[in-house]
Formats: sequence, structure tokens, C-alpha cells
Amino acid sequence: PPPSPVLAKHFGTPPGHSFFDKYLASNRPKGGWSKVAYTQLVREHLHVCNALMLFAVLEEQESMAQRVLLYPNEWDAKASGQKSLDPRLETSRRLLREAAKRYRVMLQPVEPMVKIGGESVFPLAGLLSLSAYSRVIYLPPSGLVLDTAGLDHLFTLPMESSILGISAGSAIESASPSVVLLQPSKDTFQAELAALPADKYDEDHYLSKVRLLADLPEDQVHVVARTSGLRFEDDGFDADEFLDSTSYVHIADPNMLGPEFDAPRQSIASARPDKPQSKKAWQDIYEKYRIRRMDVCGLDLEPAPKVG
Repeated sequence: PPPSPVLAKHFGTPPGHSFFDKYLASNRPKGGWSKVAYTQLVREHLHVCNALMLFAVLEEQESMAQRVLLYPNEWDAKASGQKSLDPRLETSRRLLREAAKRYRVMLQPVEPMVKIGGESVFPLAGLLSLSAYSRVIYLPPSGLVLDTAGLDHLFTLPMESSILGISAGSAIESASPSVVLLQPSKDTFQAELAALPADKYDEDHYLSKVRLLADLPEDQVHVVARTSGLRFEDDGFDADEFLDSTSYVHIADPNMLGPEFDAPRQSIASARPDKPQSKKAWQDIYEKYRIRRMDVCGLDLEPAPKVG
């Protein structure tokens, strides 16, 4: 018989030890690798593949941190009398099963936690409720992981607050975090929920208020980058060196919907850097994302929505 469209509750087998264990022994997170996790909170079907791409790299490069994917519990529900699934929902369920079976991801369906301005939401602060972990890392969509070792080291950084952001923007841009470190606890979770505004939840605004890490250790300054910052690189910038030394690239540019879309030429032209090496790095990142999206998820780029 065909499998039920309702997802089985997979709890991916935790990542095991490998030869990297000895290498990372001197930089083990507090409580060990079973107490830290990469988390992805997906609310839209568009971002499920991005989460899967992250977990695929973690598996390929043998990161020992745990992996948790939170998604709306309504995606598990089967409407009575429904003969066929919405194609987007069907794709998301397929990708969620892949995450658990191939990449050892714990799937956690979640319900909205609070009602803000008449809308039921699961805020980013909800990740503080994952008290089974001493620290979790959240990567806002969308982005490309190039090297997990640098990201793994972030689990060992001293935490100045329960939520700490790492910004990859330039001094000219806004300092919204491209990586968020969270230290879950019941008390902090309740305090953050109570502090949310009553009229409207805006995650971009919430992220803009996250305290930023003042300085990364000298050997980790290239861990995180953002595509929009490539416009401000000087003539000494080298694209190959940038791609070799960066662990995570947050893909976010003005006038671009995101790397999941087949962007119009005019949008690409306005967002792409002018300097040759910066332009090369920018184009390589978008192309790597497109190829990896197809390889991992079996998905082509989304058509850009029509204006008007």
C-alpha cells in the first residue's frame, strides 16, 4: 500500500563519533556534542529545502552536533475527504522524511506558542524552550554552508547573553545577525515570550534587536559572510580565498527575493557587485546554491513572482 501522507515522527539517529572527535577534543562544547544542536525553524514550504541543504553538509562533513528541525504541526494533518495533497506540502513532507532518514535530523512538529495581533505564531524565541540542549545555533534562511568546522567552534564561544547574534554585514549595512546562538532555559524562554510586543510579530525587527557578539576570535573572523557585503570589498579581495576561508555565507541582497528564485536579469544586475573578484564570488555562491538545491532536494529554482 502507498505510504500514509502523514509524516511518521522520525527522531533521526544522533550523529556519532568519528576521527574528528580527537581533533575537536580540546574544543568540546560544555556537556559534550550531545548537548548542542543546529536548529532550523521553518514556517514556509519555500525554506524546507534550505534546511535540508544545511543538514546535508553537516552529515557529509561529519559534524557531531545534533540536528533539530521544527516545522508547523499542521503539515502532519490530513484533511478529511482530501484526495490529493497540495504539491508544496507533498514536497515538504518528502524533504522532511529525507532529513530524518539520510541526515539524522530530529523532526519536531510545533504548535503556535503565542497570539500576537490576532495572529498565532511560533516566534524565534521558542528555540529557547529546547532545554535538552545547552546551546543551539540557528541560521536564518537562506544560506550556504561551506565548512562546518568553523561553525562547530561557535558552540564553544563564551555566551554574553542567552541570545547572541553574529553579524556578517559591513559597517555600511545594518547589523542584523546572520547566525544566532541561543542558550535555552525555561526562565529565559518565559521572559522572552513575555517581552514580545502585543500588536505584531516581525521577526526581522526581533533579529535587529538581538545583542551582537562584539568580536570573534582572530582565527574565526572569516566564519560568517553575507553576499550583500561583497559590494564593499576592496581591490585586494580574492574570490577563491574568500570561498576557501568562509564557513557560512548568508545569501541576502537588496532587490533579490532569495537564492531559491530565478531572479530577473535587472534584479541580478542591481545586486551584483561591480568589481571583478567580488562579482565572481557573488556569482559562484548563487550558482553553488542552485546546484546544491537540485542535488540535495531535486528542486529547480522557483519562478520569480509576477509584479502587478
